[in-house]
Amino acid sequence: MFEKTIREICTMLDVKNDLSAFDSVIVKGVSIDTRKIESGNLFVPFKGENVDGHQFVRQAIENGASAALWDVNVPNPPEDIPVIVVEDPLLALQALANKYRHELDLKVIGITGSNGKTTTKDIVANLLSVKYRVHKTQGNYNNHIGLPLTILSLPQDSEVAVLEMGMSGFGEIELLSNISQPDAAIITNIGESHLQDLGSREGIAKAKLEIVKGLKPDGLFAYYGDEPLLQEGVKGIGIKNMETFGRSESNNIYPTKIEMNNQGSYFETSVAEGETFFLPVLGQHNIHNALAGILIARHFGLSVDEMKEGLRSLKLTQMRMEMVEGKKGESIINDAYNASPTSMKAAIGLVSELEGFRTKILVLGDMLELGDDEEEFHQEIGRLIDQEKVQQVFTFGRLGTFIAKGALENFPEERVHSFMDKESLAQELSSLIKGDELILFKASRGMKLEEIIEGLKG
Repeated sequence: MFEKTIREICTMLDVKNDLSAFDSVIVKGVSIDTRKIESGNLFVPFKGENVDGHQFVRQAIENGASAALWDVNVPNPPEDIPVIVVEDPLLALQALANKYRHELDLKVIGITGSNGKTTTKDIVANLLSVKYRVHKTQGNYNNHIGLPLTILSLPQDSEVAVLEMGMSGFGEIELLSNISQPDAAIITNIGESHLQDLGSREGIAKAKLEIVKGLKPDGLFAYYGDEPLLQEGVKGIGIKNMETFGRSESNNIYPTKIEMNNQGSYFETSVAEGETFFLPVLGQHNIHNALAGILIARHFGLSVDEMKEGLRSLKLTQMRMEMVEGKKGESIINDAYNASPTSMKAAIGLVSELEGFRTKILVLGDMLELGDDEEEFHQEIGRLIDQEKVQQVFTFGRLGTFIAKGALENFPEERVHSFMDKESLAQELSSLIKGDELILFKASRGMKLEEIIEGLKG
């Protein structure tokens, strides 16, 4: 991890106070939470609407921090402890991350997209781990604070960092790209998430394309080539090394054969003819994510056999197409981490096509951050459900009622169940389960559908 003396930190930042008395103090790692301080940390305080982190600086030192940043506009910085006064602690944190990134002999892969960022991050990291010392974004550390913290936590012998980049508005991905200076970048797709902030899918595409702003001149840019908005958006951006992935044969890499079962997906590709890859994850959209990973792996010199090993041993972050077994023997797909119309359609399509189940049940909740047309987006999802391939539809939440409304255009009333509380939904669902069902749970993170799954698992 980041390890410097205060004297060295003062050469990296525009420091506003005299710290000569603390020159030799060693800082190891960075923390923004006094409850998680580790010995030697640099504590970074932020001024929030309700709480000012500066009031906890002394506590951070008492808890083991070696030093703390301090905003020059906050009066009375303590002089008896190592406090580094800077123009803005957040900007200082980002500057330290950028400088540390360049000190390491490190390749960075940046990943963004409306859906599939975390899955693609896991795939790319697992592929490259076959050959390199790889570290990746943990949890949701993918924003203007989390990404710098991720970089500063990297071991000094790291060879590859796989960084997820999230956003809610324009300029955010550009900032993250400029901080991390990626050697390769991926856009997984353009969906409907953040429509309320960006106004249109065109706006989302423009914001996601900011990832190339910090891309190294010889870096690889891989994007979902079946998306017209990306095809149009890359025109004139001046990136000389671009490759596409997707279903269409116009892409640089596409699947030539796909077979799926309960254990995962087998597929062949246009770039390794006759070679079968196994991905222990369900869904054609995840095969597309794997194709992006193969492009990156090939760029960094992995052989086909190394790629096969990296995909075969993949373990995804929880609640992303995670197959678990219920206490009655039912098969449960836990895809409850997040949802958008694009990912919802993909998950429903997967369930519709999987064979070997007497009954297929969908448990679908609200998709959030969709803007003014959110009700229509939900109703459209309901209309798309095929009553010949899905036997029961359960919805949860206010917007979920519009999924139910759409489903009722094709389904008999007794096969569509809409709920506003989880307990009633769980009771009704449990009464239907015999043990040979396939049940999909899918909703935005805020709906916490995994709470129902925990009850089914017993």
